[in-house]
Amino acid sequence: MFTGIVEELGELVGFDRRAESAGLTVRGSAVVADAVHGASIAVDGACLTVVDVDADRFTVDVMRETLEHTTLGNRAPGDVVNLERAVRASDRLGGHIVQGHVDGVGTIAGRERGDRWDVVRVSAAADLVRYVAHKGSIAVDGVSLTVSGVGDGWFEVSLIPTTLELTTLGRREPGDVVNLEVDVVAKYVERLLDRPGPTDEEAPR
Repeated sequence: MFTGIVEELGELVGFDRRAESAGLTVRGSAVVADAVHGASIAVDGACLTVVDVDADRFTVDVMRETLEHTTLGNRAPGDVVNLERAVRASDRLGGHIVQGHVDGVGTIAGRERGDRWDVVRVSAAADLVRYVAHKGSIAVDGVSLTVSGVGDGWFEVSLIPTTLELTTLGRREPGDVVNLEVDVVAKYVERLLDRPGPTDEEAPR
């Protein structure tokens, strides 16, 4: 589990594409400080498992499902990515509960630059936007953000100076594709409403 608070900007330094998967090597001195084989690190919001650690970089295996349904399949060496280690039970939950399970991708549809913050509009499929609520939480490329506006097929987030400086969202432009993870609570609520529990007569005794 993650919180959506990016620890550092990393650099993709290796992309070994295979028939059904890929091996990604990422440079990130902070997240490798205590990384071991089997550790979880979110790369642009996608939870990946460390298979090798060497000095200031780590390597992960990425399966086809992840390559096809996140932005990682289109990455190349030299790209900058958001990095976050899995949260510890004793850590503060500074953002919101982020699983690192990307639900889909969205496209930066617009960007309004202000003197202290930017308002960014993201377009996404209706089956994702249905889970987005005004003032609710969403992870964009692994960054925990508060929704400042939502409409038919889009939502908006407001980026403060810290987010602009310390995450890749500060450099995203209209047309760029980003990973999205909606609030997990919304998905579970929908699931429970769609599949109500047994009635008194049906319940086992």
